[in-house]
Amino acid sequence: MAAEPRVQVRRAYDAPSADDGRRILVDRLWPRGLAKDAAHVDEWLKAVAPSSELRRWYGHDPAKFDQFRHRYAAELREPERAQALMRLKQETGRGPVTLLTATRDASRSQAAVLAEQLRAASGIGQDEDAPGDPACWLHRVCPACGTIAETGPPATCARCSAEIPAG
Repeated sequence: MAAEPRVQVRRAYDAPSADDGRRILVDRLWPRGLAKDAAHVDEWLKAVAPSSELRRWYGHDPAKFDQFRHRYAAELREPERAQALMRLKQETGRGPVTLLTATRDASRSQAAVLAEQLRAASGIGQDEDAPGDPACWLHRVCPACGTIAETGPPATCARCSAEIPAG
């Protein structure tokens, strides 16, 4: 059985920690006021960030987070973002990863959604030799709230009870 990848979410402004592993910035824009040489960022993966339109619509309004999660999950199916998500999945297979964001509330950010998707795609409860990549589990995303079901094929969302269509 595959082990759950150690993925954590932190603010880009936080000092690095010894247990961070690889530090990957997942924002489209560089954090304001943060010098690149002082950032301790191993990689800046802009391609996985939400679109500018979605980012502006969300505006980090906590009331919109569930809908943001759903819309962002849909964007992650687009080829460029799906490839970037696969890149993150590969990194989690190599060791600990810390997803960095400039967002004040990191728990309601795209980094939190990505961490959730990476954990769900890790194959927990799956055969370790099962083929696939993170895109294979995108059918588990609830269309109403963006929660990822732990098993498939899901019928209803454990969080909001909405129907999750198979396939």
